[in-house]
Amino acid sequence: MTALAPRKKLNPRGNPVPRQDRMSFMASRTDIPAAKAAPNIAELSIAVVSGLALALTTLFLCVVPLAGNIAGGRDFVVFWATGQQLVHHANPYDGDAMMRIERSAGLPVRDGGFFMRNPPWGLPLALPLGLVGVRLGALLWSLVLLACLAVSVRMLWLMHGRPMNRLHWLGLSFAPALICMMMGQTSLFALLGFVLFLRLHRTRPFLAGMSLWLCALKPHLFLAFGVVLLAWVLVSGSYKLLAGAAVAMAASCAVVYWLDPTAWIQYTQMMRAPGIEKELVPCLSVRLRLWLSPQTMWLQYIPAALGCAWALGYFWPRRHAWDWMKNGSLLMVVSLVTAPYSWVYDDGLAVPALLQGAYLTRSKTLLVVLAFASVLIEVELIGGINISSTLYLWTTPAWLAWYLCATGIKGTQAEGIRGTQ
Repeated sequence: MTALAPRKKLNPRGNPVPRQDRMSFMASRTDIPAAKAAPNIAELSIAVVSGLALALTTLFLCVVPLAGNIAGGRDFVVFWATGQQLVHHANPYDGDAMMRIERSAGLPVRDGGFFMRNPPWGLPLALPLGLVGVRLGALLWSLVLLACLAVSVRMLWLMHGRPMNRLHWLGLSFAPALICMMMGQTSLFALLGFVLFLRLHRTRPFLAGMSLWLCALKPHLFLAFGVVLLAWVLVSGSYKLLAGAAVAMAASCAVVYWLDPTAWIQYTQMMRAPGIEKELVPCLSVRLRLWLSPQTMWLQYIPAALGCAWALGYFWPRRHAWDWMKNGSLLMVVSLVTAPYSWVYDDGLAVPALLQGAYLTRSKTLLVVLAFASVLIEVELIGGINISSTLYLWTTPAWLAWYLCATGIKGTQAEGIRGTQ
């Protein structure tokens, strides 16, 4: 009986393993437990910030329906009172009527009556609030604003090629955006309009133009952006976009005329009322006016004029290769920095630029800085610092500086930003 030949060792490709390499081959086949990767400080920071933001948001949404004083003690009450007036075809700029409605909703007595300062074409946005009570209206309004933020971040994630990371949580947990939702302000509607424009301007320009109606709710935040947009339309011939914007504006103005034919006159009178120039707004332009000459209102438009001039100078050499997804983000942050007036919750419009920088940079340090800058705003607010305090002046310049570092620092990914589909 013949003896069996010893079985040769084979490598993964099926070839015989040389005798001298068998020991090393066997060692490579040994199941050694893989060492756990060290925790990533950037991912840990994002997780902590996102967790805190999620907890605060959830707590807020649970408390709003139960506490009428919370619903009536924030900016939302202005839009709700405006809706109450519009439903009854009454003057939404009637000081006595607005104060009475706002007081009944829980606005503190120490505060005077407030008005909806968005241009009158934004009045239809507040109309549905006139059909519900203040608590239900506050909850629904907050949920709609939260949806605007979530949809905007989702679209930005898609436009950047669905990156397999958690950086989009920096947008969902961005403190100014969450403060906007909690206060019931309209900046997140403008954010949605801006992101829709970025998403649709190539493939569906008419719809992209209609989405600009949401941006027009806060036109003072889009001055540099708007100047370049008009120049780009003339250069590229994208007149369908202008047509879409014109149709949306005409439709909203028609609704406003049906609700209150004298709305524009009443709005103009309200904006000219004394006292507006004395408001303490944590904005560089306003502080410049207060420092130089408090009564000279045009001084706070100087930064906006300079921003528009810079924007045209930035656009013109790039006009034939202009990319709104790539170049528009910087333009939006500059618009925020040079706005004639803005609040910290308006900084939510910086989310597209910040996510662009986060996706491009390879610097873990910059991601940690962005996460903790967002936390710092929440700490200031929770610590009782009034939202009109000068301690919020650092925010818009900080986003611009961070964006420039993230997109210009050595180590930025070479492939850049993918175009929208």
